Amino acid sequence: MNIDVLTLFPEMFEGVFGHSILKKAAENGAVTYNVVNFREYADNKHKTVDDYPYGGGAGMVLKPQPIFDAVEDLRSKSGASPRVILLCPQGERYTQKKAEELAEADHLIFVCGHYEGYDERIREHVVTDEISIGDFVLTGGELGAMVVIDSVVRLLPGVLGNQESHMKDSFSTGFLEHPHYTRPADFRGIKVPDVLMSGNHRLVEEWRAKESLRRTYLRRPDLLEDAELTSEQQKWLNEIKKEDK
Repeated sequence: MNIDVLTLFPEMFEGVFGHSILKKAAENGAVTYNVVNFREYADNKHKTVDDYPYGGGAGMVLKPQPIFDAVEDLRSKSGASPRVILLCPQGERYTQKKAEELAEADHLIFVCGHYEGYDERIREHVVTDEISIGDFVLTGGELGAMVVIDSVVRLLPGVLGNQESHMKDSFSTGFLEHPHYTRPADFRGIKVPDVLMSGNHRLVEEWRAKESLRRTYLRRPDLLEDAELTSEQQKWLNEIKKEDK
């Protein structure tokens, strides 16, 4: 996968792309990163990328020309048709399902805005996706882009040590992930559930599935509203509801 990031603050990405899983993914050839200051594409003498909004109002608005030209340049160098992702509070709320969808693409271009907003023509004629990472406002799109990129890159083949690691992540199955335990088995009198040390894989998987359902019911019951439960899952859920009373 090729990932381009258009930003006014490229130095913000140095630490993110230079460490941990994202760094290893690039070293292993699973992904390439290209961070571009779109101010370089401004066609005016002072390299300004923003201007006052027509009709008045607070704040400045990003001009269309630098972003149009930057995206067109990156598209011309691509062997694929890229997804152009605009980070903004008005976008589609980001989910694991969206991460899985983006992980299938060959080329992603992220547009990180600043100031009051974008010229509307950028939305209408440049981007393919608008994404919001939550119902709150940040000073710019950079942090949102980092979140999305991290969640997508970890899904690429060969990036995680165990390719099955992400398949049981919270939200990937439609439920929250089950609890985890590690050594020691008894820590300050708090013991690991016996079933996890039983060696019985069938019982372990059953316990994990039920605890995943329990955690979802207790913490994110909204995820169960449209869930298609098996008869066994429905039985477990009824038991969990009784225990919770």
